[in-house]
Amino acid sequence: MKTILLVRHAKSDRESLSMSDSARSLNERGRKDASVMAKRLLSKNIPIDVFFSSPARRAYSTASIFGEAFGVDSKKITVIPELYMAEPPAFHQVITRAPAEANTIIIFSHNQGITDFANMLTSVKIDNMPTCSIFAIEAAVDDWKGFTVKGNRFLFFDYPKLV
Repeated sequence: MKTILLVRHAKSDRESLSMSDSARSLNERGRKDASVMAKRLLSKNIPIDVFFSSPARRAYSTASIFGEAFGVDSKKITVIPELYMAEPPAFHQVITRAPAEANTIIIFSHNQGITDFANMLTSVKIDNMPTCSIFAIEAAVDDWKGFTVKGNRFLFFDYPKLV
């Protein structure tokens, strides 16, 4: 069994119109939410073997905050360009290329693609992955190469405003 954690990046700063989309940083609420959600995930005692992130600053910053909570140096976060504004096939490709020895992977990316992909994985459907939300599933595979979107087990869906 393998575990996949999908995380939509935390709330970003929309103040600066001069910045490119990929350069937008987290705002104060985003940094706070990422810290809170990282701690909530840590409390579930799910060891994470591999961190994958979109190269967008807001996604990588979210991944770094989670990494810090899990004692993972930000240099160990693998940046994957295909995760920037990814559609479902890109998520599938990233997962099937994950190291076989990794039991749990966490992927930081963007909407709409991350919501669309989450909705393909189990019978549980969500309208939207809010910023800094986590959608977790368990896949009945021994090697990531065998991962498919069928037959997965829903574990949980969590987001900052869920109390």
